[in-house]
Amino acid sequence: QELSKRGLGENIDLQVMQLPVVYQKAKEQVIKIWTTLQPLLTVHVGLASSTTVIILEQCGKNKGYQDRDACGFHPEGACCVLDGPEKIESTINMKTLWKNVSVEGIDIIFSRDAGRYICDYTYYTSLYYGNGRAAFIHVPPLSKSVTADFLGKALQTIILAMLEQ
Repeated sequence: QELSKRGLGENIDLQVMQLPVVYQKAKEQVIKIWTTLQPLLTVHVGLASSTTVIILEQCGKNKGYQDRDACGFHPEGACCVLDGPEKIESTINMKTLWKNVSVEGIDIIFSRDAGRYICDYTYYTSLYYGNGRAAFIHVPPLSKSVTADFLGKALQTIILAMLEQ
């Protein structure tokens, strides 16, 4: 929400939406994003409640979704796309981003495993339908040190660096 207030500059049309913590509904929303909005890049942001860092996720994985969602379901075959590849890499080089972007007051780390729940499921689905033109950022919960304003600025910095790629 803070990022939508800040924006990404005059020439960038930023659309912010919240996805449900339900596999099928999240998948439908992601497909709708790619078919109707046809963005240059989709950046997903998910909460990593056990962390105090920002995590840049490089790839989405197709299989292993055993945990049930908020409605008590898990995807058919425990995967995102039945005949999809095992993993899909983002066209954004997160390792380069990790090495070159810094946000004062918080550490940023690089990851190749977004965790086999709604975050990774949504990311893989977006990479699949967007031909790799998606990114995923895990953020810590809001706190005294990580305020909404702080996180909005951090996301703005990171996403602008992604767009430069």
